[in-house]
Amino acid sequence: MDTQSASSPAPFGTAAATGTTPARIALVGVHGFGTHHLRNLERLSSQGKVDLVAVADPNPPAPGDLPATTAVHANLDELLAGEHRPDVIIVATPIQTHAPLALSVLASEADLYLEKPPVASMSDFLHLQEAAEEAGRRVQIGFQSLGSHALAALEQLAGGESSEELPSIGNLKGISATGRWVRDRAYYKRSRWAGKRSLDGVDVVDGVATNPLAHAIATALRIAGARAAGDLASVETDLYRANDIEADDTSVIRLRTINGLPITCALTLCATESVEPYVTLHGTEGTAVFHYTEDRVTVRTEAGETSHTFGRDDLTENLLQHLSEGTPLLSPLDHSGAFMRVLEAIRTAEAPALIPGECVSWVGTGEQAHAVIPNIEDILERSTQAHATFSELGLPWARPVTAGTEALFSPDADAGPPNAHSTPTAVLRSGSNLEPDLSPRPYLHPVSTPSGISVTDHLPSDHAWHLGAGFALQDVNGSNFWGGRSYRRTAGKYVDLKDHGRIETANVAREEDATTLDLNWLASDGSLVLNERRSLSRTLLDERTWRLEIQTRLTAVVDVSLGSPGSHGAAGSGYGGFFWRLPVNASSRVFSSTAEGEPSVHGSVAPWLAWTGEFDGGPATLVFGAPSESADPWFVRCSDYPAVGSALAWDAAVELAAGDSLTRTNTVWISDGILDVAEIEGLVSGR
Repeated sequence: MDTQSASSPAPFGTAAATGTTPARIALVGVHGFGTHHLRNLERLSSQGKVDLVAVADPNPPAPGDLPATTAVHANLDELLAGEHRPDVIIVATPIQTHAPLALSVLASEADLYLEKPPVASMSDFLHLQEAAEEAGRRVQIGFQSLGSHALAALEQLAGGESSEELPSIGNLKGISATGRWVRDRAYYKRSRWAGKRSLDGVDVVDGVATNPLAHAIATALRIAGARAAGDLASVETDLYRANDIEADDTSVIRLRTINGLPITCALTLCATESVEPYVTLHGTEGTAVFHYTEDRVTVRTEAGETSHTFGRDDLTENLLQHLSEGTPLLSPLDHSGAFMRVLEAIRTAEAPALIPGECVSWVGTGEQAHAVIPNIEDILERSTQAHATFSELGLPWARPVTAGTEALFSPDADAGPPNAHSTPTAVLRSGSNLEPDLSPRPYLHPVSTPSGISVTDHLPSDHAWHLGAGFALQDVNGSNFWGGRSYRRTAGKYVDLKDHGRIETANVAREEDATTLDLNWLASDGSLVLNERRSLSRTLLDERTWRLEIQTRLTAVVDVSLGSPGSHGAAGSGYGGFFWRLPVNASSRVFSSTAEGEPSVHGSVAPWLAWTGEFDGGPATLVFGAPSESADPWFVRCSDYPAVGSALAWDAAVELAAGDSLTRTNTVWISDGILDVAEIEGLVSGR
């Protein structure tokens, strides 16, 4: 049996359990985040909990930064050969060095604290797991946010319960993570590996999602209960860079757990200003926003707002308590499997796309200059609200989406005026990839004027289910084909229900200036309730105006009731049917042949309604012609958000017996410039 002299350090577990000897700690990497560990170890040393016996770094610390008794080495090999017998070795070095250094630590007799991300590839992660198991050593990963006491309360909210500090947000629908930081040119020149995907043939993967804002993803995964790689059903990446680097600085990472929970992380280092990152739990009765760097949670429900700031356990202390008392590790190696699956997806993804220079602004000069993507704050919000990638949002700098989209009515030298714009005047989107609570359906976006000014918007942050130009209803036999919450008379308010239907394309017939869609309306239970034939046709009028006609013929498969919030008792909210969501525009004016302004036009019946404004790209006018089949009221929003609709069921449901049909034909004149009433009347009379 081995014996131990009184002058030799006791085995860690024995010493810590009795409190007779401080834990012997070694630190590899004293610069960068290593300075945080030095400060923390100084704190723990003052409490008699640790003794920093040695450090290793090729660039020695400044005189006075370490206790006089701490040995200094150039590298880990020298440190391990120094007979310091550390109980725990902390590795806070560049990402690409984590794997070899961690394996060397595990081959010694020390336990390991490894900074995030654990390693730079899934194969290295699996190797590290195997080595830790064979050595019987403990490994704590440095995701500091996982030490927050808020996580226990958030996991209760995620389970549909309230916690002692926070009220319930109902059933969890999804999780999002948002990070908006600023990093200047100097940040990417601080070391050879900064902003690299690989260095000298070795994986680095130093992107926004894997290093500076990795905690956002790790925290979201923990709340969702996704720890192992197998806890994720899918991982999608949409990666971009505004800086002159290899890795991504602006990205969306979209995940889905094996239980079907969506998690969308929208992150950037090109914000206007740095703000505290946060993870949001989206529930049926409210939201919970976790600012994880501050351990602060804010819950918003109809009852009001509640905030609570929680405490946090230090991960180094937690590791020491685990070794001495058996306290569970807060961030063990095995719980990083789901995060490593995300990192692996980023590592193996197509190289990040460069955002064109005209889509980036630079603030500051020299090495202190930093890139800013205009409107990035709203873009991140739109992404997380709709669980959509940048490509799916159709941003001008994002990779184009080809699946489920097709250009309609593309002008060319033969078909249009001589100065017709070279881009399509309308794009048809199937909507099939949308989240269920957006009521997936086909729609047009973008729709443009002849000069190329876009006059539609989709997936906006205020109403993610507003989809360009199309046709939808909020209530068909109890199924919501509109998206979002449903208004119910019995509740007297909008309620979050799993009642969303979807509209699927069965067939498409194309002609030069017309497209006909055969569509199936599938209720929330999957049953077929309506067949629709939707015809989209274009007429080029002159060099500044074209006409779009959207005709919808609904045929009931079963007896159906076509309703709206208005038919359920929400006065003035009878939207449903033809709907056009406009982009934000300045100097907006909405008027009809009989009324001026939103309060007067909304709910009125008039043969036409016009919208003029200064859009991104210039002034434009939209003239909406009322359907010839019925005198449906106009639905108008201008002050809260820009939208126009023709209400099919304003204050009463429309009943259709099985086999019966209903037709609505809506006409829109789309024009460059601001048209006056005489010009508008001329367009409408020439219909």
